[in-house]
Amino acid sequence: MYEAGKPTLDHLDRLTDTTGLIQHAIYSLPRRESGYTIDDNARALFLCVHQWSRRPQQRTLDRITRYLSLLEYARRRGSGFYNLMTYQRQWLDTDSRGDCQGQAIRALAEVLGSELPDDYRLLARELIQAAIPTLAELRSLRAQAYVVLAYGRLRAAGITNIERLEEIALSSARNLVDCYNRSRRPDWRWFESRMTYANAVMPHALLIAAECWSDPAFLEVGEDSLAFLNQETTQDDVFWPVGNNGWYSHGEGKSPYDQQPVEAATMADAAFAALRVLANDGYHDVFDRARGWFHGRNSLKQPLVDARTGGCCDGLQSGGVNRNQGAESTWAYLWTEELALCLGERTDPERTASQLVI
Repeated sequence: MYEAGKPTLDHLDRLTDTTGLIQHAIYSLPRRESGYTIDDNARALFLCVHQWSRRPQQRTLDRITRYLSLLEYARRRGSGFYNLMTYQRQWLDTDSRGDCQGQAIRALAEVLGSELPDDYRLLARELIQAAIPTLAELRSLRAQAYVVLAYGRLRAAGITNIERLEEIALSSARNLVDCYNRSRRPDWRWFESRMTYANAVMPHALLIAAECWSDPAFLEVGEDSLAFLNQETTQDDVFWPVGNNGWYSHGEGKSPYDQQPVEAATMADAAFAALRVLANDGYHDVFDRARGWFHGRNSLKQPLVDARTGGCCDGLQSGGVNRNQGAESTWAYLWTEELALCLGERTDPERTASQLVI
């Protein structure tokens, strides 16, 4: 549908200073007062490690160094990671059980499972091990899903001595199935009584769990919930995600706006996994719809991306595009384009290793 794009990382670099990735932007300029989150820096780390693994370059390694260093600075002794830091480098939050814990572990697993220099991988292993007690106490379903994805990455890379992480990931996958079974209704095949944000992460995690363990419920629930999510977020062959202005509770109407880029990125990520795990070519269409959302194939028929800089607007509101280009939105676009490149290589082996301009 779209040529596998060549987005620059100029806007990502614009939002990144000597400390890390700044959370928000005012239009295309960094909003320094918003400070930094480990959520955003973990996502940026995950993206850059993936890119470095496909095409190692010093500039990419420099980005990795900055984001990984901030994750190390964010560690809380015996209780995972801080998440929100002011521009003056003061930590504000005390909750060590939020989604950022799972985001951090997934990014660190990408580091540990890579061929980065030894010191980077040693630090990633150390940080994962230190966070184990916190991971065992996570209550957020999305955080648990990220732990499953992290373990799946390490298992695929052949990383050993991660038995405790495997136990936690397996328990998390079982909990996702249990939540699905408790919440499921004939017209509602979902994990909770309402859909909120980053919805596709949960079925995605169960598809990966099905590759890791033999429990047939993982594949069954992963496939069923992803199909339901696809059904509920497709209208007139357009990806129309759940808006965060009211969400989507069972028995009520889906909030049409504000649509967030993270929904398109996580849906593309899940569809990418489904193509491999389920061997269902129909997920090419799911992927294309999610990717197309960024490029104007959406309810407002307006593109959200700036091809010159690699920036992405913060979402679709009922009155138009939110023109601010924050960290999460920009990552969502860049990661979806990275997946498109990988998908192109999967179907055309003669493609170059990467077309990203860095």
